[in-house]
Amino acid sequence: MASSTHCSACFRALRGRLLHTSIPQHTTKSRTPITPSIPKHRSFSVSPSVSATPATSKYIPSAAAPSSSTKPPAPHPHIPKSPATTTTAPSPKESAEPDPKSGKAVPASIKLAAELRKRATSVTETYIAYSICEKLVKECAIQADYIIPQRNEKNGVVPKGADGEDLGVGKGWWYEDLGLAPTFSTWAQITFLHMYILTVRLRAFPAAHAPSWHQHLLDHFFYSAEDRLVREHNIQARSLRNKYLKDLFTQWRGLLAGYDEGLVKGDVVLATAVWRNVFGGKEDVDLVGLGEVVSYMRGVIKGLDGMEDEVVADGEIQFGDPRSQRKIVEVRSKMMDTLPKEDVDLSKK
Repeated sequence: MASSTHCSACFRALRGRLLHTSIPQHTTKSRTPITPSIPKHRSFSVSPSVSATPATSKYIPSAAAPSSSTKPPAPHPHIPKSPATTTTAPSPKESAEPDPKSGKAVPASIKLAAELRKRATSVTETYIAYSICEKLVKECAIQADYIIPQRNEKNGVVPKGADGEDLGVGKGWWYEDLGLAPTFSTWAQITFLHMYILTVRLRAFPAAHAPSWHQHLLDHFFYSAEDRLVREHNIQARSLRNKYLKDLFTQWRGLLAGYDEGLVKGDVVLATAVWRNVFGGKEDVDLVGLGEVVSYMRGVIKGLDGMEDEVVADGEIQFGDPRSQRKIVEVRSKMMDTLPKEDVDLSKK
């Protein structure tokens, strides 16, 4: 075993040798600095003045104030968008073109309505019928319109007729020339008569459309009748109004059958139905006036028959009055020569 003195001398000799000998340095490869990760909950923006070298890149928080050498980006000017312009084609002017069937001028609006009615479904048709029938019923009701002025007077007494009905004040051929009493019943029967004339024409409508027109025509009459019972006759009880309306419906069903029979069997039967409904079956009836009503009904029905469905469905129909039929009625019938003498003398009275 070597002594500790020898070991110390050896260590000193080795140390001195190492101090006089140059130890070569090992070169280390350059490493790219690692950029620290940025927390996701913070937002940063890169300054445009910083070099793109990764080792010298700096991150500046967006909330920090920019350096004086950095100019903020110029704001973009707000240019308002011009509103969209729509060009509407000019509407064509109303032009009346001749109808190939009748040769008469038909406005373009009526032709358009005809095309729409062809394409309309039954659901659309009922709305059209509802609106037009309201207009038609007003035209029928105005023929025998009347008012009761005493109803608006304080402590006013409404006069009564022989049958106990309220008597009003009415104008026109039916009251002034024919001598009918301006009562609710008279108004209803004259309105029914004009509604029947329209019903005959509405029967010629397409089978899919005619029922809705019939129904709305009748519905609007009962709306108008109930309104008149309240407004002119002050009948506030609904049960009493319903009683009157049920009676009117029964009368409507009866006159439909009577007038239809008269159109088929002749003027005598038709005159009997008019006498029974309009004149109340009174014996002192004006026979000339009765004949004027019958001639008037046939003339208007014939006039409506010559109209196109689209014209009738437009609702622009105005009735006249039977006074224009007097000259026709006063013409002596050839059948008078075949009657017994006593019947001819009776007709002159």
